[in-house]
Amino acid sequence: MKHGGNTLITPRTDSYKSQAIGLPNAKYTQTNNTYKKGILLALTLLLLTTIPLCINNSTTSPLPSPNSNITSGLKTLEDEDQCQILSGSWIPYPDGPGYYTNETCNFIIDQQNCMKFGRPDAEFMKWRWKHEDCELPLFDSAQFLELVRGTSLAFLGDSVGGNQMQSLLCLLSNVTYPEDISRKYSTNTDYSKRYVYHDYNFTMAYFWAPYLVKSRDADLNGHGLNSLTSLYLDEPDERWETEVENFDYVIVSGGQWFFRPLIYYENGRVIGCHKCGRDDMKSFLTYYGYKKAFRTVFRTLRNLKNYKGVTFLRTFSPSHFENGVWNEEGNCPRTRPFSKEEMKLDGYTLEMYLTQVEELKAAEKKGMKRGLEFRLMDTTEAMLLRPDGHPNFYGHSPHRNMTIADCVHWCLPGPIDTWNEILLYMLKSGHKTS
Repeated sequence: MKHGGNTLITPRTDSYKSQAIGLPNAKYTQTNNTYKKGILLALTLLLLTTIPLCINNSTTSPLPSPNSNITSGLKTLEDEDQCQILSGSWIPYPDGPGYYTNETCNFIIDQQNCMKFGRPDAEFMKWRWKHEDCELPLFDSAQFLELVRGTSLAFLGDSVGGNQMQSLLCLLSNVTYPEDISRKYSTNTDYSKRYVYHDYNFTMAYFWAPYLVKSRDADLNGHGLNSLTSLYLDEPDERWETEVENFDYVIVSGGQWFFRPLIYYENGRVIGCHKCGRDDMKSFLTYYGYKKAFRTVFRTLRNLKNYKGVTFLRTFSPSHFENGVWNEEGNCPRTRPFSKEEMKLDGYTLEMYLTQVEELKAAEKKGMKRGLEFRLMDTTEAMLLRPDGHPNFYGHSPHRNMTIADCVHWCLPGPIDTWNEILLYMLKSGHKTS
């Protein structure tokens, strides 16, 4: 299927580290059951008086889903203010938010510094996420810092989670800069970061755990682009398990690494594999390991004795490879967002999304027994429509083959800043367990 002269490749689950696959194209649709219910409710005065109550207490999925009960019961932005901010479209914003530039923020790493390395267009920075009925407020750095005063926030997951942390650091830089205290906690500061804002007694950390659970190289030739990795699906990654207990907010995310060749372990023994090419093992789909990994993360957080924090699931972030897969000349050359008529959430992206949300729903129910909150930070639809926001070839990394496009991470500044606008909105809305 073609859009704008470029062929959007049928998804393949070839991946390495944070690189992955193309996306399907189709028309986006969404049903409106609320209207039908309103007609029925209007039949009697009694039911008419209950309409506002029904609206205030209902929860609808922000994305079309074949399993409509998956998201029922989750606390989303739609519950907070009768405003379905998670479902919307990108509209032109000619001057851009203007929060920061690649020259004013020194937290942008070269891998996401698209303008520094010659990206010729700037239109990707001039769009805003807009719902039909309301506005997502602009990010207010001073307000955010006041809200988190005396608290701590951890990003737990792969490098796209680190990408969000760098965005937040840049958004806050117009008020103050933190002290980098990473070396006090880790000798490998490429994969573990910690910052403290002394004036606000606020700590921010990033724990790199691409699989969320314990992993070990299983390839005799060592780690490579498609080397085999062992995943211990019922054991948390020790890099975060011993560190995260005292954090007030934890943002969990992950995705692209689960498309790699993997051997699955449970209860200390091999149960099968994913794309391992071995006839002597049971073969599992990607979603099995993905589901078990999130289940283990949420279970571990619930069981940590001192953990009293709020857990956010930041949902699956799609890649946008066109003209080939990631290692076969795939790239992401677009300079404008998709419209909702051009792109639909389906295929593997929908399955990854639903897998996460189902586990969050289960965790929320169990967490209520301890007074713990598990909340949905749904960014999948918004980012599905942003093929223009990736570094493509305008990002430099010492660990990446520069002949391969990066259509997984996000330019800074860029559409990923919207994630932190949503985070601020959710923090302002309070934390009532649904």
